[in-house]
Amino acid sequence: MRHWQKGFTLIELMIVVAIIGILASIALPAYQDYIARSQMSEAVSLLASAKTPFAEYYVNRGTWPTTADAAMGATKGKYTSLITITSGGGMATGNVEITATMNSIGVNVQIVDKTVRLVSSEAKTWSCLPGTANGVDQRYLPASCRN
Repeated sequence: MRHWQKGFTLIELMIVVAIIGILASIALPAYQDYIARSQMSEAVSLLASAKTPFAEYYVNRGTWPTTADAAMGATKGKYTSLITITSGGGMATGNVEITATMNSIGVNVQIVDKTVRLVSSEAKTWSCLPGTANGVDQRYLPASCRN
């Protein structure tokens, strides 16, 4: 008489649980980095939307605006607390630096209060860089903003 095995043994179930645990321990940090990068992309998008209004302001008036809201519409977002002009505002020089600061709550812990900046030279070329004060790590910047 043959006895057919039905179901799984305890050892087989433990091996499956161990494999799932190992995969989860690898996937969770990667997912957290992905979330931080997607939240940071909001700040980069807001900064990118400032390029045309800032360039038009500079060309029409010969100086950079003194505040970010003088040239652009939205200066904050769901994850971005504030966009400010950190250097060159109100000046007739060709360089301006616009900085976006992330919120202190409601964002991934790696980017809390971190900054990213957009630097222009003569309103022609724009560079996206980590902030000078409390700048964000390069790995959390979207691909369009990495060097």
